[in-house]
Amino acid sequence: MVPVYTHDDSAALSRDLALYILAQQDQALQRGDRFNIAVSGGSLLKALRAGLVDDAELRARANWARWHVFFCDERIVPLEHADSNYGAFKAQVLDPLLQHDGVLGPTCYAINESLVGLGENDRLAAEYESLLPAQFDLILLGCGPDGHTCSLFPGDTHSYLLDPHTERRVAWCHSSPKPPADRITFTLPTLASAHALCFVAEGASKQPVLQRILQSSPDISLPAALVTDRFAQRVSWFVDRSAVHDLSVPAATYHH
Repeated sequence: MVPVYTHDDSAALSRDLALYILAQQDQALQRGDRFNIAVSGGSLLKALRAGLVDDAELRARANWARWHVFFCDERIVPLEHADSNYGAFKAQVLDPLLQHDGVLGPTCYAINESLVGLGENDRLAAEYESLLPAQFDLILLGCGPDGHTCSLFPGDTHSYLLDPHTERRVAWCHSSPKPPADRITFTLPTLASAHALCFVAEGASKQPVLQRILQSSPDISLPAALVTDRFAQRVSWFVDRSAVHDLSVPAATYHH
């Protein structure tokens, strides 16, 4: 069973998540000279800001100059577009960091904006793939109410994204059920390269899908369940109590 770290509220979750990330950072910097981390969008970014930017003590423990930040998936839109995951990360993490004197922010890897809108989506994905490190130290993942993670969606339309034999580490996701329709996403080989994978889920709206993911016989038709099951020894979940209400999931406390 993967650890499911359960918290009373968002503040407690954000702090423990930050401590977990810092532990992964420290291990990475013992292995080498950089911390290769990939992030998702959505509410995860608010947790990153609360735990690692707004908390002065933990902000000081982040060796930002050695962070190399990638995006688990990205919408194929301009970087300043409201749907851009890079844009959201900039608003929630990069810009607030600039307000603190002496903080040298992380190196970020965005999509090639000049290819957006040209119908070159496979090329855009391949170019982003060329930027990836051979291994990630940590990949931070979200989970949608439909069980998607990254832009790996359930169902026949997107089954090509879950091809276990693919050599592509980044793929073009077309016809996304959530707009915008065109995205790029990490594939299973990229997730397999990570030393650690961490899912973050908050809110009662996530409870039905977490029941299908975290039960003793997970529904691996859901990409988030497939990833959790396949890479269980490297997976952790950080959740709040409402997300696992009435689930028969052992609640764990993160010891840092």
